[in-house]
Amino acid sequence: MRRFRFWLICSVLAASALPMQAQARLSVVASFSILGDFVRNIGGDRVDVTTLVGPDGDVHVYTPAPADAKSVADAQLVVINGLGLEGWLPRLVQSSGGKAVMVTATKGITPRRIGSEADPHAWQSVVNARIYVRNISEALVAADPADALFFRANEQRYDEQLDELDREVRATVEQIPAERRKVISTHDAFGYFAAEYGIEFIAPLGVSTESEPSARDIAAIVSQIKAGKIPAVFFENISDPRLMRQISAETGVKIGGTLYSDSLSGEKGDAPTYIDMVRHNIKALMSALAD
Repeated sequence: MRRFRFWLICSVLAASALPMQAQARLSVVASFSILGDFVRNIGGDRVDVTTLVGPDGDVHVYTPAPADAKSVADAQLVVINGLGLEGWLPRLVQSSGGKAVMVTATKGITPRRIGSEADPHAWQSVVNARIYVRNISEALVAADPADALFFRANEQRYDEQLDELDREVRATVEQIPAERRKVISTHDAFGYFAAEYGIEFIAPLGVSTESEPSARDIAAIVSQIKAGKIPAVFFENISDPRLMRQISAETGVKIGGTLYSDSLSGEKGDAPTYIDMVRHNIKALMSALAD
């Protein structure tokens, strides 16, 4: 009988502890899917991550939903890219009334500039992605010091994977003839990739998908393709493909496939994680440009 009572007490205590454990998880909101993936890799099962702009979503033109304000209000950390990417976010944070710590993942990265605009797509360089990861790890440690060793171990493991990925990209680009390392993409999302790895990207849109190309812009791109003998044009997963189809039709240049720029795919897609995204992109570039 005593043994049964002891077992019953232990069972009750264990059951009552479960909600406490669930509440003990750090509540983190990430502005878009790539940042959400970074947070999950470092935070593991010690964090609950909500991503505002989900798979295949366009963070440039996103319109927050009422549920987003609640997510931000309940969060302890809000991880953002910064560099002007999430223009809609300050209003959301203000309307939510939340008191979450804001974490700018691009802290310490020197931004590219296109005219007066900062290029926000810094994650396209894997070297920069490692800085994102370090900033996020530091924020998680500051918010939850009790799990610091866990976060730092995950950061080290993931950083090693990113270092290997960076070497993989460089080795793949080396296999592409130098004169063929140039492509057309929809908007100017790959400038950091171009600067880091030596592939030239030309885009009819600027750094944001909010802009619309004029007939003059498209004519200039068509002339540039013909003069520069650019081998391929690429769709982007977040953009309307009609513009690229028009450019391909007017120039006779083949469509090289789809590149993931500002968003991951769903779990069953080609790029459910950041590492999958970079590998998919470099494989598509290699296939189109190495011929």
